[in-house]
Amino acid sequence: MKTIVLSCFDGLSGLQIALRKLGIKVDKYYASEVDESAMTITMKHFPNTIQLGDIRKITPKMIEKNPTLIAAGSPCQDFSLGGLRKGMVTKENVAVTSLDQYLKLKSEGFKFDEKSQSYLFWEFVRLVRQLKPKYFFLENVRMDHVWMHVISRELGVFPININSSLVSAQNRDRLYWTNIPGLSAPKDKGILLGNVIPGAVGGFGKRGRNVGEKKRDGSIKWTPYPTTRTDKKANCIVTKKGNTTMVMMKNGTHRQLTVEEAEQLQTLPKNYTKVDGVSNVGRWHAIGNGWTIDVITHLLKGLKKDLVKRKK
Repeated sequence: MKTIVLSCFDGLSGLQIALRKLGIKVDKYYASEVDESAMTITMKHFPNTIQLGDIRKITPKMIEKNPTLIAAGSPCQDFSLGGLRKGMVTKENVAVTSLDQYLKLKSEGFKFDEKSQSYLFWEFVRLVRQLKPKYFFLENVRMDHVWMHVISRELGVFPININSSLVSAQNRDRLYWTNIPGLSAPKDKGILLGNVIPGAVGGFGKRGRNVGEKKRDGSIKWTPYPTTRTDKKANCIVTKKGNTTMVMMKNGTHRQLTVEEAEQLQTLPKNYTKVDGVSNVGRWHAIGNGWTIDVITHLLKGLKKDLVKRKK
């Protein structure tokens, strides 16, 4: 029996890295991605990837029926507890809470928030419903309970909460929804930032809302001030270098992480994103948009066991 995979929002194809690490042979791997840098990185390492482009333009006819796995790390900006928390809404702030509602609004020409694109979760659900894979897998950030329950209701499972800090030196708290059996959190490997960057004591930067200044109208203007993590981990890798992507050193100085260090914190193969035609900005964006590979590898172990059983 063939192993067919569709990866929505494929990015730099962290899913293929995890499948390869597990020794899972994939007969056809379809990818939906629009970021040129990420696609260039993917095609360098996995030239047989079938690139399908924008998920909104994918139809069932483009993919073999009943794939083994459909996976996604859908856009998260409007879910993030550190963001606007709008969730999945139209430009008129109409909350979209079911696939049927989304498809109806789409057919009626409603416009969605194209800046964050968190609503594209519904395109993932559409393809799962249409293609009927044996397994599905979704990753996203920790979010308000109302949206977590909307997603859980649509997928029919509750998520498992795993922080990448268990397998790396990075704090990256994420939710994972899947029907792959044998789900569990990985054991804590006890990896500290100093193990990755000699002399580093913790992530440094402006996180949260630490200082409040009362304005004339009575509202509060919040201003974060830079702090150093006390758990000896790096802050979460995001898509751009900035206030949160620094490290504090033992000598009291701080500096930005390098692209290579960001790769290590995401447990990517060394220099995986070092590909001709991709700038350091493009590399960093792809890394920040990606998955922590060792977490995904752990969660897909149940898939490997099932595929072995099916082939016996």
